[in-house]
Amino acid sequence: MNIPTAWLQLAHKRTRLIVALSGIIFSTVIIFMQLGIRDALFESAVHLHNSLEGDAFLISPRSTSLIAMESFSERRLLQVLSFNEVELVSPIYVGYAQWKNPDTKNYWRNIFVIGIDLRYQAFKAVGIKENLEKLKIKYTTLFDQNSRREFGNITEDFQKGKTIITEVGNSGNNRKIEVVGLFELGTSFGSDGNLLMSYPNFLRIFQNRSSRFIDIGLIKFQPDIDRQSLLKKLKKYLPKDVKILSKQEFINFEKNYWATSTAIGFIFNLGVFLGLVVGIVVVYQILYTNVAEHLAEYATLKAMGYHNRYLLWLVFQQALIIAVLGYIPGFLLGMIQYYFTQKYTLLPIEMTPTRAIFVFGLTLLMSLIAGATAINKLQYADPADIF
Repeated sequence: MNIPTAWLQLAHKRTRLIVALSGIIFSTVIIFMQLGIRDALFESAVHLHNSLEGDAFLISPRSTSLIAMESFSERRLLQVLSFNEVELVSPIYVGYAQWKNPDTKNYWRNIFVIGIDLRYQAFKAVGIKENLEKLKIKYTTLFDQNSRREFGNITEDFQKGKTIITEVGNSGNNRKIEVVGLFELGTSFGSDGNLLMSYPNFLRIFQNRSSRFIDIGLIKFQPDIDRQSLLKKLKKYLPKDVKILSKQEFINFEKNYWATSTAIGFIFNLGVFLGLVVGIVVVYQILYTNVAEHLAEYATLKAMGYHNRYLLWLVFQQALIIAVLGYIPGFLLGMIQYYFTQKYTLLPIEMTPTRAIFVFGLTLLMSLIAGATAINKLQYADPADIF
């Protein structure tokens, strides 16, 4: 009986109800987009980390993120082999180079370059294993087919069987290089495109680099060992001029940089907060107006013996109805926006059950806060007002 009463009071002014629902929809879509893009950016930042076939990783303590890696001596990585529980180690080199668009011939753009030891399967990304032999040839590379279009129509031309030869340079040292295959990694915060090549080819482009100094040291453990125990022993054994991280720690290291050391986390969280404020304000205005217009009726109910608790529950029910009816189209619009955002930005943005539930909880929260604020007006619903 209570719910129909709350609904009838809302539906009595359909235009006002539509405005309230529009406020919830608008707020829900904003929150979905802010959280979706934020999480997608964080996930894109660890594409490489997730693709690495390692159990632990060595990095320099001076490294802050993948876009700002500091080199350290390869000797530290080789020292790890003194542990029988370690199956193999593999050096990884990373850096930025200038890529010349082979279509326009004069458009240079920063591209992320990864150099690996071809003797070991360091990556599990699609397209690498089947092309390792081709990478043994001088000045050859694999091109990330998920790179942005600004690098040229590389994927389409390669799949058509065209020979793709262009230039890649670093510090004025330009080298002709041939794309001999495609792999899948994906764009990220600091990279619009990626190349993967053997580390000798990497060093031919980055001539100011030495093979004795690496950026990431991949460590793979023997199967069926106590990984946490081995990690503790390695951390105790290695000098402080290197940092050893588990794979999850390596992923968290990257995400934490973008979340706390840049303005990105703050900006998107601020967007969520503003979305909440908009929803609270709109719903508050609607509920407050409803209460004010029906103050005499509320006073009559009090005179009939209804307690304040009943009247408060009536307003809260209206807030809940608005939240549920507004969330559903907001959720659907969020799904549509995710689809187009992923299509045109290549960000790994998708709706997850956890996010859907979380945003629904926020929607209920904003409506209940608005309702709790609006019911202050009920304190003036004195039965004497109707006489």
